[in-house]
Amino acid sequence: PVDPAGLINYVEKHFPDHEVNCCYEAGCCGYWIARALQQHHWKVSVVNPADVPRNNKQDWQKTDKLDSRNLCKHLSDGNLKGIFIPGEEQEQLRSLFRRRIHLARQLRTIKNHIKSQLLYYGIKLPEQFDNPNWSRLMKQWLASISWKYSCGSASLQSRLKHLEFLWYEELHISNELRAYCRKHYKKDYYLLKSVPGIGGITASGILAELGDLRRFNRLDELAAIVGLVPGIYQSSDNKINLGLTKRSNHQLRSLLVEATWVAVRTDMALQQYYRQHAHKEPNKAIIKVAHKLLSRIRAVIISGVPYQLGVIK
Repeated sequence: PVDPAGLINYVEKHFPDHEVNCCYEAGCCGYWIARALQQHHWKVSVVNPADVPRNNKQDWQKTDKLDSRNLCKHLSDGNLKGIFIPGEEQEQLRSLFRRRIHLARQLRTIKNHIKSQLLYYGIKLPEQFDNPNWSRLMKQWLASISWKYSCGSASLQSRLKHLEFLWYEELHISNELRAYCRKHYKKDYYLLKSVPGIGGITASGILAELGDLRRFNRLDELAAIVGLVPGIYQSSDNKINLGLTKRSNHQLRSLLVEATWVAVRTDMALQQYYRQHAHKEPNKAIIKVAHKLLSRIRAVIISGVPYQLGVIK
């Protein structure tokens, strides 16, 4: 059965006094199984499914039994490297942060639906309201649109109610997220906020997704987790840059890139660095600046000193 207690009882019955080393693939079950097994002093590894060596045969013959045997073989051969197992507190903080990301995505979607309905019926949006930030005046204007038939009005009113719910829910979750980090991660939270471009949500996201940055011995390790490293394909003399690696923390990488665009407008050193690479495509240049911003983020956490303009390079 898919139950750590059942596995523990089986091992204690058939293999008493044995040292146990086990692993499983990261997925929908999270890390509670790993923590349950670790309480019995088992050595537990959670591995990225993409890191498990497989042969072509397994593409055509795949069962849970075969996958388990494959994992055991590579674990005994020392071919598997486990990923970081967060604590229960960080894991639940991560859930709160990802809920906020999900709400923000839904909020963008419902705004697009409303604008699509206006476009469909040829209703022109006033120029002063044509921006991503929807003011209360804009919502009042939307609610005051007169429709020839009640069906159109009911459709728009339903979307406006959905918009209002999502707006308040995102605001509530954002406040909860920032308040929790200010209370339980106060030192690191304010160290992160001292870096140009890093606001409360981004600081909370870094703490939720990465935890304690002091565990990264090198910047390259941190950049690889976030996904700010290039994908490269080289064969003989042919070398192809595949862009950013697909292995990344998509939510955090997106937030850091947004924070970088803010930082280059407030930090002259980063702005100068961006201009040095301005001959490249803007989207490629900003990634290089984001990598430097990530270096500054790690530096303030390790040093414990708030960032000061012109001091940390």
